[in-house]
This record gives sequence, structure tokens and C-alpha cells, in this order.
Amino acid sequence: MKLHFLTKHKQTILYGISLAVLLLLLKWLEWQLLIFHHALEIYIGAIALIFTCLGIWLALKLARPKVTTVVIEKKVPDSGDPFTINHRELEKLGLSNRELEVLQLMAAGLSNQEIAARLFVSLNTIKTHSSNLFIKMDVKRRTQAVDMARKLRIIP
Repeated sequence: MKLHFLTKHKQTILYGISLAVLLLLLKWLEWQLLIFHHALEIYIGAIALIFTCLGIWLALKLARPKVTTVVIEKKVPDSGDPFTINHRELEKLGLSNRELEVLQLMAAGLSNQEIAARLFVSLNTIKTHSSNLFIKMDVKRRTQAVDMARKLRIIP
């Protein structure tokens, strides 16, 4: 039955196959012609695509943090003794009473404006006291000054 179908429609099948081959040949030639006429644009597009992918990869690689921060909290043992000011360290640093007050208020977390209001002085006076504190304690920031003062037992 199949053989009979193939012999009966042999000419139609051959015609269909030849049309399919011709269509494939024309499509292949069209692609070849397209690539030939637009080769420069295709190369530029390929290079742009490669550099775009490389840029994205590099940005993701550089944006990743290299160091992870680990916070370790330790409880400081309480000696049980009431706090007493270490007068020897205080004299060594040469802090005035007003500078000590400013340092204590810094440790309490007050801003320069709040310290000025609390001590009834101008903001510039507080900035001057803070600057003097930083110079005498050889620190650059408020947090360093407070930390050092606590370690030296100048403030509680």
C-alpha cells in the first residue's frame, strides 16, 4: 500500500523535496548575503555584547565585600567598687574642670548644641573645649575620647 502511494505520487514528492531544498538554499544564501553586507555591524555588536557581559561580571565581583565584620560582645566584669575618678591620669592629661564636664556630657551622648545649652555657653565655646580635649587626649573623634577616658577611669 505504501509502495503504491510512493510510486503514484513520486513526481509530487520529488517536486516538494526540490522546492524545500531550493528554499533552504535561498535562506542560506540570504543569511550569507546578510552577514557579508553587514559584517562590520555584526562584529561590533558581538564585541559590545562581550564587553557588556565582562563589565557586569566585573562590577558584581568588585561590589562584593571582601571582609566580613564580626561583632563580639563581651560583658565587662563589674569590680563592685563605686566609681572613683583617677586624679593622677586627669592631672597627667591636664584637663580643666570645664573640659571634664564637656567630656562627661559627650559620654552621655549629648550633641555639641545640647552641651552648650546645658552649660549655658555658646556653641563655639563647646567646639573649642572639644578641640582642646582631642588635642590633650591625642584623639580625633568624640568616640575615641570617651573610650580613652573610660579606660583611664576619668569618667564612669
